[in-house]
Amino acid sequence: MLTLRQLRYLNALARHGHFGRAAEECSVSQPALSMQISELEKELGAKLVEHQQGSTALTEIGREVARRAADILSAARDLADSARRSARPLSGPLHVGIIPTLAPYVLPPVLPELQRRYPELRLELIESQTRTLLGELRRGALDVLLLALPLEKTDLETLPLFEDHFLFAVPADDPLPERSRVCTRDVDARRLILLEEGHCLRDQALAFCSRRSTTDTGLGATSLATIMQMVASGYGVTLVPEVAIDAEVRDDRIKLLRFAEPQPSRTVGLAWRSTSPRKADFAALGQVLVETLRAAKPRRAAPLRAAG
Repeated sequence: MLTLRQLRYLNALARHGHFGRAAEECSVSQPALSMQISELEKELGAKLVEHQQGSTALTEIGREVARRAADILSAARDLADSARRSARPLSGPLHVGIIPTLAPYVLPPVLPELQRRYPELRLELIESQTRTLLGELRRGALDVLLLALPLEKTDLETLPLFEDHFLFAVPADDPLPERSRVCTRDVDARRLILLEEGHCLRDQALAFCSRRSTTDTGLGATSLATIMQMVASGYGVTLVPEVAIDAEVRDDRIKLLRFAEPQPSRTVGLAWRSTSPRKADFAALGQVLVETLRAAKPRRAAPLRAAG
């Protein structure tokens, strides 16, 4: 009989393309995983895996079975969540994914408040880029994501929480007056430093600017902290999210300027599988996020505004 264990092993093999790494993820020996895959092939009467020189690949039918297996495994996790769900909100384990341009700034004030309000919550966090988090959410490894909205062509449900405005960070000796409202041409006239490709914050900055290619964006970095040091040292300018300014803009060599209306911003919110039975938990999580961040608003900027 076909089992969820077999489907889980095939799902891991499809993602890793390697029996050893799939077995490691599933916490079993490689022979045990291989045997279960063989049993699955016998049960379905089809060849799912083909061995090539130095690698493992799924057959065409194997890829289709793996795709359907991912949906079944996700539905099974949601079923288990529904059966275990307590009348108490935000109790038990909750697996949350969060993007790197939010995690260092949102989590410090929010985590203690979550612990205070919901002491039975067991929070497990993964920080990664949006594409990776979406993949983990769809396969059921994560319950909910905190990231920038909207998401393109997705079957997920989302809950907008607040608008996070961008500010223009320039060296302190930049000729732009501190009280001035800047516009796109002020950004384009200077060397723009962005995060490396894959970060949604990079795409959002490029969408606001008149630049449409990545060939003229100057230097790139893996973190906002690095970018702010480069700005402080006079290497260029950047757009910094409002939630990050207290943590990242502590250097007198940096000047922050507001943009003219309409100010560029990103919508921060939650996303989860539409089949999840934990929507009440996600709503409670969103409420804590909005209330806590509003109370801990950045010193150098206006309060965060709730998303419409």
